[in-house]
Amino acid sequence: MDISRVSALVTGGAGGLGEATVRRLAAEGAAVVVADLDDDRGKALAADLGDRAVYVRTDVLDEESVRGAIAAAQEMAPLGIAVNAHGGGAGASRVVGKDGEPASFDQFQWYVNLFLNGTFNVLRLTAAAMAKNPADEAGNRGVVVNTASIAAYEGQIGQTAYSAAKAGVVGLTLPAARDLTKAGVRVMAIAPGTFFTPAFRMDRETAEQRWGSGVPFPQRMGSPSEYAALVAHIASNDYLNGEVIRLDGALRFGPK
Repeated sequence: MDISRVSALVTGGAGGLGEATVRRLAAEGAAVVVADLDDDRGKALAADLGDRAVYVRTDVLDEESVRGAIAAAQEMAPLGIAVNAHGGGAGASRVVGKDGEPASFDQFQWYVNLFLNGTFNVLRLTAAAMAKNPADEAGNRGVVVNTASIAAYEGQIGQTAYSAAKAGVVGLTLPAARDLTKAGVRVMAIAPGTFFTPAFRMDRETAEQRWGSGVPFPQRMGSPSEYAALVAHIASNDYLNGEVIRLDGALRFGPK
């Protein structure tokens, strides 16, 4: 795919991984929709990138909201890239807490709703839009990149809800790619390890001391720019399809 000839939609586009992805795709020539709920950060990012980006307030769980973001992308160029990089947190809890009480079912549903259902909602709507694009010489019409986590494979104590949701994203990847073969739309996922983003709410040195030292090599946390670089490579490499790529410096989570 020629990134410079399409538009891209990035959910969570005002956040750490999302912002880096927006900047990378814009730098490679794509017109990008910053799809987020953080109006201040989203508008500031779009303004910083000038005519390469627009901010559209987007709720990944609302069909009309996502359709609005898609329409904004298509006004700039055919929608060829969608990236699900939205995030959030509702705390962690054990299945049965130390007080003997069961985990919150509402909390579990919150994680599954945001990370799995929200991802699928964006996937189905963007893929349907891409399927209407003229195919390039290789038959490609677009690519959707979802964000899983290595917690999908080695969830830690207290991560049942988050891990289950991200495991759903992993499980979604191959069958969705197979579903979309005739449409010429590829589906990929990235499973990041520990990446330093504003969500940590601490300085990088402190975060590195706590989490970076556990990464085998390179012995540091990942940078959002490295996630964004992989997104750009996936978009441009037409033979990547139906796969989940771990981006984690060989990290494997322990129980805690």
